[in-house]
Amino acid sequence: MAALLTRESLRQLLTESATPCLSLYQPTHRTFPEREQDPIRFKALIRQLESMLRERKDVSEPLIEDLLKPLRTLAQAQEFWNHSLDGLAAFSAPGHFQVFHLQRRVPELAVVNDRPSIRPLVRIVQSADRYQILCLTLERVRLYEGNRDGISRVPLAEGVPETLEAALGSELTEKGQSGLPQGYGRASERAGSMHAESGGSGKQDEINSDRERFFRLLDKAILEHHSRPTELPLLLAALPDNQAMFRALSRNEFLLPEGIPLDPGLLNDQQLRDKSWQVMQPRYLKRLEGLVGQFQALANRGQSSDQLNLIAQATREGRVSTLLVEADRKIPGHADQSAGQALEVDSEQSNCADLLEELASWTIQQGGEVVVVPQERMPTRSGAAAIYRY
Repeated sequence: MAALLTRESLRQLLTESATPCLSLYQPTHRTFPEREQDPIRFKALIRQLESMLRERKDVSEPLIEDLLKPLRTLAQAQEFWNHSLDGLAAFSAPGHFQVFHLQRRVPELAVVNDRPSIRPLVRIVQSADRYQILCLTLERVRLYEGNRDGISRVPLAEGVPETLEAALGSELTEKGQSGLPQGYGRASERAGSMHAESGGSGKQDEINSDRERFFRLLDKAILEHHSRPTELPLLLAALPDNQAMFRALSRNEFLLPEGIPLDPGLLNDQQLRDKSWQVMQPRYLKRLEGLVGQFQALANRGQSSDQLNLIAQATREGRVSTLLVEADRKIPGHADQSAGQALEVDSEQSNCADLLEELASWTIQQGGEVVVVPQERMPTRSGAAAIYRY
């Protein structure tokens, strides 16, 4: 019922949605009993959307019911609420309904506008600071997604083995001579692949072969079900011996050369976040510095701009390759796509659309990339900086 949030699914949402569009965001909970409140809060947000729709003179009663029906149906779908993550985004427009489970908490928001309200999704889906962490031991496989704000657990897709035993099944070397289940426990993982147990080197060779087959299967499944769909860099958290073998076998082009050479089972979420961000922060800062440098170098040649009207025109023409948007900045206004104009309005009009969000929507719809940048690292004061394709 819920779709995977990617840059492509976000682009499709913008392309397929019609007017008016209902946008609903709320934080959700993974565990009982906290998640019991989630559908109750969802119904309250639906009531807010209904009130907003009835205030509009251009929406008929039948259309109101058509827009609200899939949301009300979802509110009653208990199985859906039993599998919540950290947040939820739902969109309803004439002939189109879309729901995303989110790996990040989002503030409650109910909006009725001419197009989907995507600002929270842009922050999540933009690639500048996002990454995944593969936590690997023979007893347990976990996957996390992170950015500069934190990390959250990602449910493994069907077909991704969670343990060596699950991967190999009946082909697993029998327990016994090695003295340890599956031939490896924590001690033997730390001792290295050449560590011999009481069964002798022949038995240990079989155990090492099991580990190799497990890593090959895991690498293929992670690449197919997680890395390629998200196109996110992958950070490996594993003991040095497992790091070495997995990297030697891996065909995952998203696997980073840096890693966390520790037993991930001994790290809590905060420790894992801190260790991973120590690796990722230099990459993130380098990426931002590169984009800012590119923007500044192209400015004199007319291939970049911070002027909102010029950005609107370039976006309409499909010329924006990358749009830097200042984090947490809102400029009330409207982007006229047919005319290619950015029109700011009185900031007291609180219900007005966000001009930066509309420019971001156009950019994504045209296949460009949007990067949300902290205020202190923005190269402009206008709230936006566009790099053109030509």
